[in-house]
Amino acid sequence: MSARFDVKIGINPISWTNDDMPWLGGDIPLEVTLSEGKAIGYEGFELGNKFPRESSALREVLARHGLALVSGWYSGQLARRTVDEEINAVGAHLALLADNGASVMVYGEVADSIQGSSQPLYKRPRFVRPQDWQAYADRLTSFSRYTLERGVRIAYHHHMGAYIEHPADVDRLMALTGHEVGLLFDSGHMTFAGGDAAAMLAKHIKRVCHVHCKDVRQNVIALARNRNWSFLQSVINGAFTVPGDGCVDFKSLLQLLYDADYRGWLVVEAEQDPVVAPSYRYAEMGYRNLRGLIDSIDTSRAAA
Repeated sequence: MSARFDVKIGINPISWTNDDMPWLGGDIPLEVTLSEGKAIGYEGFELGNKFPRESSALREVLARHGLALVSGWYSGQLARRTVDEEINAVGAHLALLADNGASVMVYGEVADSIQGSSQPLYKRPRFVRPQDWQAYADRLTSFSRYTLERGVRIAYHHHMGAYIEHPADVDRLMALTGHEVGLLFDSGHMTFAGGDAAAMLAKHIKRVCHVHCKDVRQNVIALARNRNWSFLQSVINGAFTVPGDGCVDFKSLLQLLYDADYRGWLVVEAEQDPVVAPSYRYAEMGYRNLRGLIDSIDTSRAAA
């Protein structure tokens, strides 16, 4: 293992323009997003709704700014679809990622999800019967095997308002799926869901292939639960923020990743209203806080 934590920091464009609520930052051009991200120090971007969806066009716009394609969200529906149906649906997106050098695909289960609706979070979907859990896990493993054969690993995103939200959901999914299924560990969603982020990362670190570094404001997520807010209401009211601006212990998370020899991306992702939380200022804050913690990692522990 190298003495330093040799990891790349990327960002999701949601700090500039929100995919679920495109009117948030809808007036900010993609060129501004990319140039500001590069100026701050980010090495790559995940996809957003303003990015080209044709391989050569995407490659050209990223190369113009000296940026890498980190990954891209895919709205999967394996809770309702067959594996063959999902394979047919993913084709263009998978090719776009593979053609542009991304080695992971963010898989978000959107079937029956309430993450984009006005319903309170407690109304999220759930698998109840053991056979439903197993059937879903089997379909996910088969689908993940297909994408992996094409050079892109599934990074499963546990997400508020979806089937896999709570820590127990993540535990069960990881137990039932094969090693082909990677885990996207999102510190913000895990904390919002009531989990101990460090404990959950330590438990599943061998399956983690992608990391979203999202902070949370504890008082806001408490209000979200007490007032039965929807996911989007929670976002608008400031549930999420960039690393160092909330309650998540990123120092512990990064130490765990270093000790496990994690080599994937660290992605700053914090959906906020850019009018309230100016994009450049918060993206820079997240980068500086994360970079500082990375540089202070205790490199003696893993070798001990």
